[in-house]
Amino acid sequence: MEKTLYEKLIDRDLPVWPVYEDDTAFAFLDIEPTNKGHALVIPKKPYRNIFDIPHDVLGHLMGVAQKISHAMRETLEADGITIVMNNESAGGQKVFHTHIHIIPRFEGDEIFQDPKHTEYKDGEKDALAEKLRDAIS
Repeated sequence: MEKTLYEKLIDRDLPVWPVYEDDTAFAFLDIEPTNKGHALVIPKKPYRNIFDIPHDVLGHLMGVAQKISHAMRETLEADGITIVMNNESAGGQKVFHTHIHIIPRFEGDEIFQDPKHTEYKDGEKDALAEKLRDAIS
């Protein structure tokens, strides 16, 4: 089976700018950053996305994302952090190896402005919340 793009980065088969690494996770600067300092955290094993990554591995990745967020706030003097995880094509995923974006944010950067919003019809929120609760339990 051919390596994913991120496996090639982990193995240093391609140029990469690492910021963190341990036995489970690898984090590096994004080659097409939204803001300077934009980094990705990935598992070393090629899980496709949130639908198949084990809970403990996902939790570990979020812990790494938190460490990187603190470092970004300190070193870049970021005013905030946006954490994004796209899942499947409809969710914006382009590389099918789980990855979490950590994007340093600065007042006035206008990234992700004016998102589309939708409205619920009367009673629709109650019905949907119930369906989700049932599916979770």
